[in-house]
Amino acid sequence: MAAASEMDGLVSRDLYVYYQVAEADASALALKVRAMQDALGGGQLKRRPAASAGLLTWMEIYLGVPADFAARLDAALAEFGVMELIKGARHAEIFVDLEHGKPAPCA
Repeated sequence: MAAASEMDGLVSRDLYVYYQVAEADASALALKVRAMQDALGGGQLKRRPAASAGLLTWMEIYLGVPADFAARLDAALAEFGVMELIKGARHAEIFVDLEHGKPAPCA
């Protein structure tokens, strides 16, 4: 069961999204993603330092997002045509802060 602060929506949620883009499409995709992030109110865009088989791995980072952010992001992806230049799937993961002074539970 989730902690009370998680149930109340008080936990800080960070969203990390990674995917691949062809080196030839990198400049065009960067323009689309940055415009999308500006419309969403911010975000970070990072990439691995080197390509593999002509593909770059990119990461979008959104810190402190509300619970409904994933739906807003999906709408923005369509609006800005971001998926047109991505090779394969986007992988999204949400991380939350650990409470100070409490160890992480073990699985």
